[in-house]
Amino acid sequence: MKITAIEIVRIAVPFSAHRRPPAQQEITFNAASPSLSRMESLLVKVETDSGLCGWGEAFGHLANPVSEQAICTLVAPFFLNRPLPQSQQAIAALMQEAEKALHGFGRTGPVRYALSALDIALWDLLGHLQQQPLWQLLGAKRQRIERYASLVSYDNDPAEVAMQVLRAHRQGYTTLKLHETEANAIRAARQALPDNVQLMVDVNCPWTREQAEEQAQLLRPLQLGWLEEPVWPPDDYQGLAQLRRSGVPLAAGENVDGDMGFHNLLASGAVDVLQPSVAKVGGISAALRVFALAQQYQARLVPHCFYYGAGMLATAHLVAALPDSVKMEAPYIEFEAELYPTLPQSVSFTLSDEPGLGYQPDPDVLQRYCLSDLRINAQGVQRHV
Repeated sequence: MKITAIEIVRIAVPFSAHRRPPAQQEITFNAASPSLSRMESLLVKVETDSGLCGWGEAFGHLANPVSEQAICTLVAPFFLNRPLPQSQQAIAALMQEAEKALHGFGRTGPVRYALSALDIALWDLLGHLQQQPLWQLLGAKRQRIERYASLVSYDNDPAEVAMQVLRAHRQGYTTLKLHETEANAIRAARQALPDNVQLMVDVNCPWTREQAEEQAQLLRPLQLGWLEEPVWPPDDYQGLAQLRRSGVPLAAGENVDGDMGFHNLLASGAVDVLQPSVAKVGGISAALRVFALAQQYQARLVPHCFYYGAGMLATAHLVAALPDSVKMEAPYIEFEAELYPTLPQSVSFTLSDEPGLGYQPDPDVLQRYCLSDLRINAQGVQRHV
């Protein structure tokens, strides 16, 4: 059985976050920004000569055209016409071969994101070959998982932030994460919520070491579940280790350089919580290596997930393989249309028994919100849209 074609479908689905329009439109590259009203996904379908197909997702959001080009010019040619790996070990071996072949283009960034999509698709295919859902292939002991609400930014408006966290709590969320950077807004959220609701904050790498220390002092009384990526640059492991000694739990990992970046985080004593992002780190194969590292260092692990395609599904299955206390991050927004109509939208839900990822994207949604559709095979690249 061989890989015969790779299709890349780039979509953008409008969403609502119940927030006021920004006073002025700004150029932004953060998916939680108030100036965004639709979210992109870069879906990848791997086709075989047997008719079986597997789906993956490459990270990118507004950088999806770059990830798309990386697949077209570098990653797809590597995988085309190769035998389909038919075991977990065979997928890992093929992905390591691909990483070695393409390492000159960087250990993170669009090429790594593209490899992540291919790896997820290969695992989806493996599930279909073995007629098992991914959670079973991963050795999960549970099938039911719980989401936590990852809120977009509300411009550090304390009243607005308080209103939004209460809205999420009324919908059943018992764990929430903010994307605010000012102590007053974060404090307003904490004061609005019952004490038994866990609150985390992702600030997206804004502060120097000194600024981060000052902010940590302000936030310590709020007893946050974690403070995520507080230091610029994100790979300042020594700065994170220094800040961690202030007593505020730290989380990071979304932006490290592949799974080896997690080794550096742990060896530096920089974090309390590891956050591999399956659509960025190198797919399920790389995420499992991070899982092993976390076990070796006895570190807590909660995957990052601010996307809604096959990477989100892969994250759900990975979460099922983690301790029962680990919840899946879910963007707290309302999409105009659901990419996976059969996927339950409740806070807690049971993963499908269907093989592989367990859910298929809605063809109508793919067509209606399509930005581009490319198919690469032995004859080259064909553009559908």
